[in-house]
Amino acid sequence: MPKPKPNPNADTPEHRRLREDRAREKNWKRWGPYLSERQWATVREDYSSDGNVWDYFPHDHARSRAYRWGEDGLLGFTDRECRMCFALALWNEKDVILKERLFGLTGHQGNHGEDVKESYYYLDSTPTHSYAKAMYRYPQSAYPYDELVKESLKRTKKDLEYELEDTGAFDENRFFEVQAEYAKADIDDLLMRITLTNRGPEAAKLHVLPTLWFRNTWVWGCEHEGCHMRPDMRMVPRPGKAMSVRKVQAVKTEHETLGKYTWVAGPNPETGELPEMLFTENHTNHERLFGERNRTRFHKDAFHRHIVDGEKGAINPQQYGTKAAAHYKLNLAPGESKTLTLRLYPSDTPRHTMLDEELSPEAFDVVFDARVRDAEQFYDIVIPQTLSDEQRLVSRQAYAGLLWTKQFYHYIIDAWLNGDPDMRTPPEQRQTGRNHDWPHLFARDILSMPDKWEYPWFAAWDTAFHMLPFCRIDADFAKRQLDKFLREWYMHPNGQIPAYEFAFGDVNPPVHAWAVWRVYKMTAARGKRDRLFLASCFQKLLLNFTWWVNRKDPNGNHLFAGGFLGLDNIGVFDRSQKLPGGRQLVQSDATAWMAFYCNIMLSMAMELADDDNSPHSMAYADMASKFFEHFVSIADAINDIGQDGLWDEKDGIYYDQLITKGESEPIRIRSLVGLMPLIAVETFKQERIDRLPGFKRRMEWFLKYRGDLAKRIAFMANDQDNETTRSDMLLLAMPSRERLRRVLKYMLDEDEFFGPYGIRSVSKYHEKHPYELDLDGEKMSVKYTPGESDTRMFGGNSNWRGPVWFPINYLILESLQRYHYFYGESFTVECPTGSGNYVTLDKVAQEIERRLIKLCPPDEEGRVLFYEYFHGDTGRGLGASHQTGWTALVARCIEDMA
Repeated sequence: MPKPKPNPNADTPEHRRLREDRAREKNWKRWGPYLSERQWATVREDYSSDGNVWDYFPHDHARSRAYRWGEDGLLGFTDRECRMCFALALWNEKDVILKERLFGLTGHQGNHGEDVKESYYYLDSTPTHSYAKAMYRYPQSAYPYDELVKESLKRTKKDLEYELEDTGAFDENRFFEVQAEYAKADIDDLLMRITLTNRGPEAAKLHVLPTLWFRNTWVWGCEHEGCHMRPDMRMVPRPGKAMSVRKVQAVKTEHETLGKYTWVAGPNPETGELPEMLFTENHTNHERLFGERNRTRFHKDAFHRHIVDGEKGAINPQQYGTKAAAHYKLNLAPGESKTLTLRLYPSDTPRHTMLDEELSPEAFDVVFDARVRDAEQFYDIVIPQTLSDEQRLVSRQAYAGLLWTKQFYHYIIDAWLNGDPDMRTPPEQRQTGRNHDWPHLFARDILSMPDKWEYPWFAAWDTAFHMLPFCRIDADFAKRQLDKFLREWYMHPNGQIPAYEFAFGDVNPPVHAWAVWRVYKMTAARGKRDRLFLASCFQKLLLNFTWWVNRKDPNGNHLFAGGFLGLDNIGVFDRSQKLPGGRQLVQSDATAWMAFYCNIMLSMAMELADDDNSPHSMAYADMASKFFEHFVSIADAINDIGQDGLWDEKDGIYYDQLITKGESEPIRIRSLVGLMPLIAVETFKQERIDRLPGFKRRMEWFLKYRGDLAKRIAFMANDQDNETTRSDMLLLAMPSRERLRRVLKYMLDEDEFFGPYGIRSVSKYHEKHPYELDLDGEKMSVKYTPGESDTRMFGGNSNWRGPVWFPINYLILESLQRYHYFYGESFTVECPTGSGNYVTLDKVAQEIERRLIKLCPPDEEGRVLFYEYFHGDTGRGLGASHQTGWTALVARCIEDMA
């Protein structure tokens, strides 16, 4: 059944907004949930000599220290350049600090690395964020900061993580449910509706501070922010007795590039009184943090000191500054809800016909009801109606998570390395330390993040997977994101795509081309595809492909040693480090990734060559021939039997090879490393080959005169098994038909890879039979570890030694669909192995999808979390709890099953 595709011509209000934004008629995406959830302890904010980000800028500093490169907040919104930000602050009269941001453990404190210790959900959003909703659970008891840290430090790698729920913070439902909703009356007219609910059995007090502030861009002396003047917020004076009594508090704001806005806060719903308005400056409190003289009288932490500490003089009595808050005091009965209403709009905007300055609940409801209807109509088209209510809910929240984890990302390496004119010069170590060889990188964009707390920075291969589900809801954003990382201010001059903030020079799997190709095919509108997008990306991907070949094929024999490749601790040792004694590791997965890359580039080149109107079609046909021959060379190299190849004829699977003084030894770990060659498969219709006579002629010459290279890979009809296949199609695949069967026998064995929730990253065989290696007297081993990592490798916060990872599962099931497209009904396998149930490969793919879908169940209240990876036996979520990025692929799986 064909997969659902985005429909850019749909005529819902939200689809119209997307078209207006794409045509630059109206800037509907100027405001959105682009605020990070953790700016502290990021590489950008680290100016230490040793690169220890967690210690240099800890959570305790965050409330008092102005950030340099971004902002963070709770359930917040900001403009696309993060100039003016809105978020919530809370206090339950028991906490030691004002709750302004999410808390979590640092990489040193968590027994499995960094870990957010909060309960929150992304519930809804449209692509233009014309409507957005999220929820946070705030304990009514004192937040257990110290307990979480101390207990986690006691725990070992073999213990479960100590979560907020384990502390008893939510016992008897003693928490406030804080729901933030945003609706746009127009592109710059933002309505904010904050609903507070007491879920506990007794009345409880809550202070709520909706807060508006400017990101500090004016103290550094830099030239690239576009704002050198200090912006301003100030209270609008209350009218005199002779005038009508105003029913809102109003703040006027002025910013050099953003312009003038008015922010209004409605009355306290409990008392009818207007909230107290607090003002301060978004400046660092140097005296508190460093014992130095303060440069300003009022500071970033003033609201905490005023409310929690009761410090007189902390806030500005003149009621102006660069940070403002409306202070509401509520006393909520059990089960009671109260709603706050606020609005931010350009000061010169005439009153909206449905709104007046008084912010009446009725006027708010009209706008919110309209935006909610718009969201419903949009997703009624995006998500197939044939799905169950639960499946639609999971898909909808997967899209919400994608949209809420868009973030303003700002990092200019040259300025970061050398420091700002008005600040201290960074330490000398910076010039030879982290990312020093990426001085060209200039990021100031809205990017799709893996997780805005645990990974509040882009990771290139994560982004590639994000864009497939993103393409269903906002194809233009998907294409722009993929193109962005190929631009000269991201891609290194040598052709490398930056990996992630902690080490741009690290090596992620080359999936960018695959994402470009899939998005290109998904975004066909009325039979037309965006060839300009494809051609533009193809040219720059050529640079990246060349970088891979030149840097990661050390012996020039088409066997690759990619290193880290995103799989963290899957190997017996750290694959990103040099091995002792001059040893080399030749990687099955690295080689498979390059064959996969070749196939995708071949597909792109053939698509671009198949255009009679293009003067460059012959040049693209030449490139197609190049990638065809390169693929065959790689496939031949990996399939060679003997010392040079990575196929193990005895075991019937692919292994990495450890080369010591010219001698090769297989590393017999049954892991994803041995399954990855399956993904390097593409099909090509004969009719397209016939339309490219130059390519066809060179291909036929190659097959005739270099048959020695082609003998062990799957090609056209009537392959080596003499079974019926497609005679009108070319199949390029790493394993032959027989080797495919042998690998699938492992993959579909429930005592090996085939878990109840998807394909495990390491075979369960190693649970009782660990792999062991003696390397110069140092004994190393890998065993099946279905849950959290039990090693410190890569910080111990991810584990590829057994759990299920969504992105690799998705690539495998997609490859099975392509094999089926070629082999058809003639190719069946036993699924599961040993069951006696023989099915075609498309049915195997569907069974994998069915198991993956079970990983994201809604709770009893219909809320879903999308974890980074999952326990190989139980499906329990592990790692980052809001890694909606690549785990949002579940929406693709659900919709494929429709």
